Amino acid sequence: MSFVRFHLPCPLCGGSDPVSVDEKGHAYCFSCNSHIKNYDGEDTEVADFKTYKRNAMNTSEGEFVELSDRGISLNTAKKYGVKAVLNSEGSPIRHMYPYYIANEVAGIKVRKPNKDFVWEGSAKGTSLFGQQLFQDGGKFITITEGECDAMAAYEILGSKWPVVSLKNGASGAVKDVKENLEFLEKFDCVVVSFDNDKPGKDAARRVARVLRPGKAKILTLPEDFKDANDVLKQGRQQAYVTAWWAAKLYTPTGVLNISEYKEKYHNRLKKESIPYPWQGLNDKIYGLRQGELVTLTGGTGLGKSSITRELEHWLITNTKDNVGIMALEEDWRRTVDGIMSIEANARLYIDQVRERYSKEQLDEYLDKLYSGTNEDRVWIHAHFGAHDLDEIFAKLRFMIIGCNCKWVVIDHLHMLVSSLAEGDERRAIDNIMTRLRSLVEETGAGLILVCHLRRASGDKGHENGITVSLSHLRGSQSIAQLSDCVIALERNQQAEDPIEANTTHMRVLKSRYTGDVGMATHLKYDSETGRLSEIDLDSNEFTEENDIPW
Repeated sequence: MSFVRFHLPCPLCGGSDPVSVDEKGHAYCFSCNSHIKNYDGEDTEVADFKTYKRNAMNTSEGEFVELSDRGISLNTAKKYGVKAVLNSEGSPIRHMYPYYIANEVAGIKVRKPNKDFVWEGSAKGTSLFGQQLFQDGGKFITITEGECDAMAAYEILGSKWPVVSLKNGASGAVKDVKENLEFLEKFDCVVVSFDNDKPGKDAARRVARVLRPGKAKILTLPEDFKDANDVLKQGRQQAYVTAWWAAKLYTPTGVLNISEYKEKYHNRLKKESIPYPWQGLNDKIYGLRQGELVTLTGGTGLGKSSITRELEHWLITNTKDNVGIMALEEDWRRTVDGIMSIEANARLYIDQVRERYSKEQLDEYLDKLYSGTNEDRVWIHAHFGAHDLDEIFAKLRFMIIGCNCKWVVIDHLHMLVSSLAEGDERRAIDNIMTRLRSLVEETGAGLILVCHLRRASGDKGHENGITVSLSHLRGSQSIAQLSDCVIALERNQQAEDPIEANTTHMRVLKSRYTGDVGMATHLKYDSETGRLSEIDLDSNEFTEENDIPW
């Protein structure tokens, strides 16, 4: 049989690419070992296929010879029962690899010069290639993808350790191993030595997961080798031996052997951090760090926007990092006004206040914040209103990766939720928080996220200054779970004392970095300037270091 089409799907076993088809339209599946007539591609119904049997295998064909084209010695070929058909010049033109059921040959896999494989007899129910040689078990056994790799590895290892091969390469690896688990359990350690490519590496991990925990080691070849046979043909046997002894115990993702990670422990990157504008918060959580997701929350009208403006201005004026701002509930001009208001100590976002300033004065603030050394540092999302969520995340990724923003402020979470079709708010928030968390882990950026609180139960609400807890976060526990830090704002807007009514209390609800939670500091709002300044409640005055804030 000469195959002319390859890597086609099998309608019988469901494999995506194990079928090869000959010039007559007959096919063979290397996964389920079925012979198929009238193969017509993916669209042909299973009922249209007919399986057939090939002629009985010829076990007497060929002879034992050195497989010079593969670097395999005569002794190893005899050991594994591999024969070859020679041309007139005495060179192998076909290799024949026997497969056994019990101690009887049940099928022969024939390899032709063009690397086509055909089966004589049946592969169904046969064991791994070479399995009949090592029935007693032992300390080590090695599994390779192909027959020549198995024989090569056996030679390289000095014929001391058992080596077997899969029947159908990486695509059938898990199936082959599952069918022969009882045999493999006879060995203390299974060394998985698959091809040094992505399919081989992926198959190695899948096979390792099938084996009993602690049994599988994965061999990693140097990059200049494809497989064990390639090593043998290059005469670099020691490279394989070294890799074989250095094979790493397979551990599932997320489970680490610390002895292997000692250097990474010492050489880890320190998270870039800056202090907050308020000392009480720094004392509690040791500053604001890149690679973390900080959630700022509070009731309506308690100063979340004022706090974010202070933070945005602080990041622009106290770092050299690029800053991204996604204020989803306002026009970009109001965002610019808000940050300039901090610089001017005046509420420029109010038209009547801004109109008191000349164009030259406003330009001075604009230039200081957004020009000169700050040129190309501040990036603002310029589209108000609801958006497609994927579009929002595309813009967010662009800010971080394309614009190199190390800090991004998102105001606010529930505007992202509103961009989705009506449905379960909790599930929507779970999805958004997971994507934000993944983005932080991927990019190492620092994200500051504003979110709302749910309505408080009982007689008093958040406007009365009730103590905020994590359970008050609106929508989902994932907000708290996936945030590195949660900071809540509290203020009694209804207080008769004007100082109390205009003082916002900052409470740390979660700090993964320090573990320190509780009341952090107090910020007094100045209605003339729109600024928030840290105060000592005992004196009702600005703290000494913040007497003249910024």
